[in-house]
Amino acid sequence: MLITRRDFVALSASAAAASPTMRPSGTAPAEPLARSKIKAVAFDAFPIFDPSPVFDLAGEMFPGTSVSDEWRTRQFEYCWLRVAAKRYADFWQVTEEALIFAMNKLSLTLSSEHRSILMNACLQLTTWPDVIPALHSLHRASVRLAFLSNFTDKMLEANIRNAGLEAMFEQVLSTDRVRTYKPDPRAYQLGQDALRVKRQEILFVASAGWDAAGATLFGYPTYWVNRQALPAEELGARPEGCGESLIDLVHFLASRDS
Repeated sequence: MLITRRDFVALSASAAAASPTMRPSGTAPAEPLARSKIKAVAFDAFPIFDPSPVFDLAGEMFPGTSVSDEWRTRQFEYCWLRVAAKRYADFWQVTEEALIFAMNKLSLTLSSEHRSILMNACLQLTTWPDVIPALHSLHRASVRLAFLSNFTDKMLEANIRNAGLEAMFEQVLSTDRVRTYKPDPRAYQLGQDALRVKRQEILFVASAGWDAAGATLFGYPTYWVNRQALPAEELGARPEGCGESLIDLVHFLASRDS
């Protein structure tokens, strides 16, 4: 088999106090996943990288305002609106335009210096604490790892380099290559085309409920790293598994041998 419980003994021991694998509240379990058939794991960027310091920085620059929430919300809305309107712009541009909108909505002044600091912070993300041990465990078990993200190539490469993860990922795929965003099926197709395996053999790891639903509807077995303990989206699809961290993901993959 691709992964055995023995491959995860060290990680399991160190993560004994980690949160148990869970399902989103109020949801029924998905059909059992034939985990022994998984040949690769494709990650969205945010199960790996923690974006909160960027938005915390915005809050520190403009205390007492909702600029962080406005920026984050409009960032993703602009992705989907541009796809729907067939007026594509890459994620870097969308992120900057969302920041400008948030500032204008709140009648705040955004200096060129502040704009540069906030945008450059998007290239210096750090990993969540559970990421490095989990990735090392998967890598030692010869699991093929990939990114499949709405980030631009520049954003992915900069953050991978900043986190020292260059040797971990076989494929680094930006949806910018097909000029669209997840949950467009064309975005998810990138993973199957690059990895050259059946979509049922790729476990997609999402950080957002809508992304987990989109990947599931596409046909990927899906795991949701639900760090905020949110309910599942009502989009007619449920992930195969759900947990609070990548430690839970490792246990999920290893448990097929139990």
